[in-house]
Amino acid sequence: MSATSQKAVPPFRSRIGRDARSGYPAVPHRYRLHLALTCPRCLRIAITHSLLGLDDALPMTLLPAVPDAPDGGYLALRPLYEASSHQHPGPAVAPVLSDDWAGRIVSTHTPDILQDLTRRFGASGPRLYPDGADERIEAIGRLCEQDINAAAQRAGQSGIDWVARDTALTTLSRALDALERRLASAEYVLGGELTAADVQVWVTLVQLDTVHRWHLDAAAVYRITDHPHLWSYARRLASHPAFASHLDLDGIARRHHARCRGMEAAGAAVRIVDWPGHVPRTVTAVKTTRS
Repeated sequence: MSATSQKAVPPFRSRIGRDARSGYPAVPHRYRLHLALTCPRCLRIAITHSLLGLDDALPMTLLPAVPDAPDGGYLALRPLYEASSHQHPGPAVAPVLSDDWAGRIVSTHTPDILQDLTRRFGASGPRLYPDGADERIEAIGRLCEQDINAAAQRAGQSGIDWVARDTALTTLSRALDALERRLASAEYVLGGELTAADVQVWVTLVQLDTVHRWHLDAAAVYRITDHPHLWSYARRLASHPAFASHLDLDGIARRHHARCRGMEAAGAAVRIVDWPGHVPRTVTAVKTTRS
């Protein structure tokens, strides 16, 4: 559904450590996040940042909704990429965790960034990575990426044959069924506490309803909608300020239509969640910086 795929470039993957010997100790006010809230990976990081209350300790710079460089990256990030990797071969993409002291990139790898925010800076916040839950969180992540996001994208591709489309929709439905069963008997995906798995599931549902839905027919959308516990859970989390305050719905639409070459389908008119109704009225536009 997107125009052209970006050249695959290995991510920066340094880690925030416990002490100075790590090279990147967990020092407040040293690091900065560079995020585009219209990117699902960035949205997960922004929500986690708010849940942990890190506005003061680790500032955040917000990027434009639509990448502004010809190669699909961000012009504002190019100096950081060049300082960190001479003649960097790919686009300067978000997310980025940078070291303000050195003017270099620490990491562009979302799972590492999320864990380091939680474990190195989020001591007073919720336990988003409870002891012993890493494998279950990773399993939910694979379910979201492979069986929901990728399957929904395949199902909405232009020119796809009906067998491949039905296979993709079946994979998508089974993934949503699995989440539905979990939420029929628990408040959150892994039980009674909010975890990083919930952040990823919620962002995945936002993407499913605000992006992938545009390319699915009405029957497919109704099939997706038939998960009452799952979508009630999505609405409930949307009422939490750490989630709703980062929703840039206009920006998501502009980013999608700037990159997409697929055909709009009948399901585009069938919104599953009234996302605008959950966005605080004070969040009328996303500022380009937050520090």
